[in-house]
Amino acid sequence: MRAFQIFDTSGGDPRAPRLADALAWIGFVGLCFLVGGAANAITMPAVRGWYLTLSTPPGTPPNWVFGPVWGVLYVLVGTAAWRIWRRPAIGQRAALRLWGWQLLVNALWSPAFFGLHSPAAGLAIILPLLGLIIWTIARFSRLDRVAAGLLLPYAVWSTYATYLNAGFFILNPG
Repeated sequence: MRAFQIFDTSGGDPRAPRLADALAWIGFVGLCFLVGGAANAITMPAVRGWYLTLSTPPGTPPNWVFGPVWGVLYVLVGTAAWRIWRRPAIGQRAALRLWGWQLLVNALWSPAFFGLHSPAAGLAIILPLLGLIIWTIARFSRLDRVAAGLLLPYAVWSTYATYLNAGFFILNPG
């Protein structure tokens, strides 16, 4: 019976999840996957061509790793924003706005790196992205420590991605 409580819009226990909450979660996570899908559309043609010509930095994972990792990260990032959305508090709107900005900058990285075939442009995007992620974690932590914690794997992966991007930039001048 508990499994169906998410669809209960009759009133019941005010702490029980509601359909609106479920739809909002789907919306936040779906927005993350939309960004990922758009990035994938730009990335895949370059991965099959230009990317294969690049010298890779040590520790570059096989290409198949990126999809599953980003899939998990998108669920975590969307869930973090959803948790903040559910907690009306002073600073909630500013925190969600900041989350939106980091998602927008995230969306710009693939067109910069893969679309323009430019590790330099990718680096110019990913460095501010990393700052925005850290700032978002700090803002979220004031409202919901679990939401902030859900963003930590994203910060770790983005730090690793920054290392890779810098490596591509250094190893592939011009």
